[in-house]
Amino acid sequence: MSPPLKRSRLFEQVVDILEQRIRDRELVAGAELPSERQLMAEFGVGRTAIREALFHLQRAGLVDLRAGSRARITAPNAEVVMTSLSSSAKYLLSDDNGVRHFQDARALFETGLARDAARNATAKDIRYLSDALDANYKSIGDIQRFEDSDITFHYAIATIPKNPIYVVMHRAIIDWLVDQRRVTLSYPGQNRVAFDAHVAIFEAIKAHDPELADARMRSHLDQVGKLYWKVRRAAK
Repeated sequence: MSPPLKRSRLFEQVVDILEQRIRDRELVAGAELPSERQLMAEFGVGRTAIREALFHLQRAGLVDLRAGSRARITAPNAEVVMTSLSSSAKYLLSDDNGVRHFQDARALFETGLARDAARNATAKDIRYLSDALDANYKSIGDIQRFEDSDITFHYAIATIPKNPIYVVMHRAIIDWLVDQRRVTLSYPGQNRVAFDAHVAIFEAIKAHDPELADARMRSHLDQVGKLYWKVRRAAK
């Protein structure tokens, strides 16, 4: 039996205790939580505090709330984790320094992906990447199609390590930097520049050369970043 909670920040205290029980596997995925009335009695708080706590746990991907049934514990996945960060990411991206920090983070992440891909890409991975590159070439000049094929090419690299967290992180970063992508890919001649960079990255991965793949990915992202700030400055 838990002791009655202090009267400040009640729902957060309930959240802390229930999260700890989930981490300790006292409450496992699929298990029902006690009823709201039982939780109110256990923690010595009102219905509002319990409901706020459950809504918080739902937003964190730890609880599934459905009308007419008790809350159930759910196993959070990488998609839920990155979605929960989305609001904070968008806030940071409203500031130029925040954009630069995300550009640096993307460069570090994607150069790591390129190195891993060069080490571990199978023949099937290379074919998949080659198909993405071919679609990228065919879309040169069509801004929307090129943007989509650009995303697909980088996504194909992110799938090579076979780590679902990498894939979700990559998708989130790409979504957060949507303004950069649209600004740069709309710039005259940038489609061809980006495609040529993709060819260079592909060849390094195909040759299983991690150092070269790293350098070519970094060069590509540096060029994109510099162009973005050039266009932004010109627009002011």
